Amino acid sequence: MKYQLFIFSIFVSFAINAQLTGVWKGVLIRDGQKLEQASIIYFDFGKEPITREEITGKAGFAVRTLKTEFKNGQIKAKQSTIIRKKDLYGNRWCALDFEMAYVDSTGYLQGKFFSLECKGVSGKVICFKVSETVAKEQTSVELQSWRPIFIDDIKNGRKSREVRDSERKNFQFEPIYFDYDKADIRPEYEAFLKRIVYVINSHSDLRVRVTGNTDADGSDAYNDGLSERRAQAIIDFFVKAGLRRDRIVIDFKGEKNPVSDNKSAEGKQLNRRVDFEFI
Repeated sequence: MKYQLFIFSIFVSFAINAQLTGVWKGVLIRDGQKLEQASIIYFDFGKEPITREEITGKAGFAVRTLKTEFKNGQIKAKQSTIIRKKDLYGNRWCALDFEMAYVDSTGYLQGKFFSLECKGVSGKVICFKVSETVAKEQTSVELQSWRPIFIDDIKNGRKSREVRDSERKNFQFEPIYFDYDKADIRPEYEAFLKRIVYVINSHSDLRVRVTGNTDADGSDAYNDGLSERRAQAIIDFFVKAGLRRDRIVIDFKGEKNPVSDNKSAEGKQLNRRVDFEFI
């Protein structure tokens, strides 16, 4: 049993460390700096590990070799020889040491950095994984356009794009059911509706369609209006919870889109609902 646990532990450790390989990019936030002042960092944890630092909005950069140590989802890394650089007046490329760990809940690689070469240089580092290569030559400043988006994600507590995409892909919609002839949202659905708001706000290109429905009691005209009021109640909840109105599309079907028969109380309840769809 102990041998099996040992083998399993080695396998888990290998899987975690393998997850950390590849290219990551993010920001270095020096102690005393505001987030908006953070500089740019790239890590390539491939066969020949390197880092690339860039000065925000300027052409200065430095590419260094990197000595790394992986252990149980954590990385200790130390910058070494400068391969290529472009100096700018007043800037010094201090060799940095990093202690970082992968955070499952956010998908970020983050931790701290410090310099044994330059006194007082220390701070935080936070990165996300990318399918890119790390350039070793000077590049255009326009290629830093991802930085303000990433800064905004950090400020607003958003997870990495990789994690958010997974959450969106695996999100399971559920209908919201209503009482007879009512358009009031039941309290038990509020947490679910807030999760929908969270997923949409995590993607700038995502919207949601809200479709109201009714059972067959009453006239077609009345049920059209009731289904619209139910959809509008959801929209009002979404907006109050922080979702912009222009990211919501309203639809209402009245009694025209049943999911069950209208011959029993149970069937009618299933038809008194609002459905959702990402668009």
